[in-house]
Amino acid sequence: MNTRFLFRLLAGGGLFGLGLMTGLVAQTGTDSPFRVEQKRTELTGAPGMEVIASLVEIKPGESSQQHFHHGVEAAYVIQGAKIQPPGKDVGELATGATILNLRDVKHGNFKVLGETSLKLFTVHVVDKGQPLYDYSN
Repeated sequence: MNTRFLFRLLAGGGLFGLGLMTGLVAQTGTDSPFRVEQKRTELTGAPGMEVIASLVEIKPGESSQQHFHHGVEAAYVIQGAKIQPPGKDVGELATGATILNLRDVKHGNFKVLGETSLKLFTVHVVDKGQPLYDYSN
């Protein structure tokens, strides 16, 4: 095999891998590790806005970080679980409950307790181009 061709192949593969890793690192910094996106589309009649549907599963012992969204989040609790915010009493998000988190309102600072995962179906109507999860203070 030609040495020049081999060098180009290795260099191209390295650049591709570096780009892939950069994308994965960038996504994890602004996304939730518990979220699996299902669909995304632009919001008709509202330039600059998009709708994102996702499934979220937070397993027992895992914690959701405090965050906010650049838009509105609606959620339906598919499978309820016991949760505990830091320094507060244990509570429960019941199966079948609905949640509405308004624009720029901080939420989600809790740990899932017990033996049951918390499972949510979420719909975000948010500013396009902004991080979906904003963890800034």
